[in-house]
Amino acid sequence: MHDKPLLKSVGELLRRRHGSARPAGQIVQEGFALDSAKVSDFIAGTLSSQDEGKLADEVAELLPHHWDMPTKSVEALTPLVDHFGSQQELMAWLDGHPGRPRLTARIYVLLGHLDQYSEDPAVLAAVQHARAQDPYPDGLRGYLTPETNDETLGSLAFRIEKLLGDNREQDATALALTTADWLHRAAQNAEAPDADVREMGELMGHMHQDISEAAPHT
Repeated sequence: MHDKPLLKSVGELLRRRHGSARPAGQIVQEGFALDSAKVSDFIAGTLSSQDEGKLADEVAELLPHHWDMPTKSVEALTPLVDHFGSQQELMAWLDGHPGRPRLTARIYVLLGHLDQYSEDPAVLAAVQHARAQDPYPDGLRGYLTPETNDETLGSLAFRIEKLLGDNREQDATALALTTADWLHRAAQNAEAPDADVREMGELMGHMHQDISEAAPHT
């Protein structure tokens, strides 16, 4: 993964997203947990490389459910985050394990940037301009909010994360790639783009490449 998108500060990657309140009647996930023995051995530096890969896969499976799981289950991630020093470094560790961990990490870095850019007026102006030309681009109909505002990009982030949580990894990957490509083009076509918009376009180009490389190809 490119260092710039991964290590750039994007805030709390696992915070509750815009519009992510659990729908009434939705069943809270109970079947996901980390192996505490593996966590302890990993922190102690005694976990085998094979079991470390299994732990990374457990973390990747747990992440999409962090917002709808019991607090105790989510807190199982705390020792790992503390060990690495930040959520960003946790993602960097996941990125070192091919398969679901790497793909999940790269998608979460994209989600963090979507949340960050939700509050950037210049980026929103570029998105509004893009939607004036094409309100619902291919692959985004049914996912984009009707109005373009500070909920638009956060809502896309939540939709991608929910697809991961529903075990629809292929659909989540497709939506992530479509979103990154759309924002990359929005930056390129923006009217008088400022530094933030140009940076966003560059980052989205990197993220599209990174996620595409991590996705399974059949």
